[in-house]
Amino acid sequence: MRGFLASSIGVATAAALALPLALSTPALAAPSQGAAAAPVAPAGSTQSLPLGPLGPAADRSPGVPGMSTSPRLPETRGLTPREVKRFSLVGVVWDDASTELFGRVQVRTRAVATGTWSDWQDIETHNGEHAPDLGTRESGSGRVRGSTAPLWVGDSDGVEVRVQAEAGAAATRAAGARAGARLPSGMRIELVDPGASDPVTVVDAKNGAAGAADGPDGDDKGDVVALPGMTMETAESSSANVPLAGLGAKEITALDKADTTADAVAADGSLTAAARPYIGPRPRIVTRLGWGADESLRESGFVYTSTVKAAFVHHSASGNNYACKDAPAVLRSLYRYHVVSSGWRDLGYNFAVDKCGTVYEGRAGGVARAVLGAHTMGFNTDSMGVAVLGTYTSTKPPAAAVKAVAQLTAWKLGLFNRDPRATTTLKSGGGNRFKKGTNVKLNVISGHRDGFATECPGKLLYAQLPPTRTTSAKLQGRP
Repeated sequence: MRGFLASSIGVATAAALALPLALSTPALAAPSQGAAAAPVAPAGSTQSLPLGPLGPAADRSPGVPGMSTSPRLPETRGLTPREVKRFSLVGVVWDDASTELFGRVQVRTRAVATGTWSDWQDIETHNGEHAPDLGTRESGSGRVRGSTAPLWVGDSDGVEVRVQAEAGAAATRAAGARAGARLPSGMRIELVDPGASDPVTVVDAKNGAAGAADGPDGDDKGDVVALPGMTMETAESSSANVPLAGLGAKEITALDKADTTADAVAADGSLTAAARPYIGPRPRIVTRLGWGADESLRESGFVYTSTVKAAFVHHSASGNNYACKDAPAVLRSLYRYHVVSSGWRDLGYNFAVDKCGTVYEGRAGGVARAVLGAHTMGFNTDSMGVAVLGTYTSTKPPAAAVKAVAQLTAWKLGLFNRDPRATTTLKSGGGNRFKKGTNVKLNVISGHRDGFATECPGKLLYAQLPPTRTTSAKLQGRP
């Protein structure tokens, strides 16, 4: 193979690790009015801070809901209040991805704009539900860590963290743990700054204009040409969407149903694909270049599966405290958290949808192709993952977002001749609900919880899946 890109995950991680000084008081003073605001790093950054043991109540800020102050009760780790570099998203990671975190994770943060501290917020613990399938090259890279869900907190410069192990039967299932006593080793808080946009490095037009885009799957796509001002990594990602959009396109335009037959050819290269009658109209899709993905973070090349048989719907569990204009920054933060903090080869989801119904390209490799993701552990092969940005356990998903999921699935599933109302069979790659090798019957449009024991995509978004299947099929023109 003729790989032309090199991963910079290790470099980015090493450069981002910076332990700030802890303040001696439980609360931080607001920044002085005359102080200049710290600039946001254009390329984004990650601060990775180890969580230490926390003692009895004297060492912690008061009013932590649900946290015990008795030293005899389960292990508690965290950070006392401290000032840090600016960040907008938080999550907790630990060394061994196979070790589950049974406990409660809470943070509070200080807003840059006001200098005030938030209330304590819970972070969803995840426990392997979003991850590469076991036994894959991605899961065996040696970089994958255990991780919680990420939480979007907005522009912040102070943080306090508490993680307390859970008492009771659930905790005893964790490997090597006595009841309710221990937390995973190597726990760190990850503070992610999304940056302003994709950092663009000019490619030498004379010496650096072409290279072979041959990924680790052995699928030699031939030569990729970078436009002036475009990195080769960005050119590789953008070229995967040709001919749906030109090289360097920030969006893939919407198409009527009658104009989408060429998309089916792009999906699998089959001339007979153009005869498929049930391809829904293509929605407008913001490309990775459009939302500002730093392509130097991910692994080079793409990994594909043979087809797309099902779509798994998720919520990002990152909270609903974002405006639609912030969605690209949320996505850049999720991407950095998945790659730099969790150790995956790229963003886990194939697509994302914001609360206003805008669709975004997720994992690189081409929106029409069967790209292997890391969204539903055990069922990433021959499926696609769609994450609605937000948390929909007790908040109703916006109608625009639900409509966008129906439009996206009508188009993408139609490319592979899948009826959104039907069922299909996927072979489990292993997880907490189905043993590896088990053939599982699933809805073509399923919720994450259908393949893994989890609350995702939240009960209120999950309740929207039956009408979504009907709408998606109608958009395909099915009787």
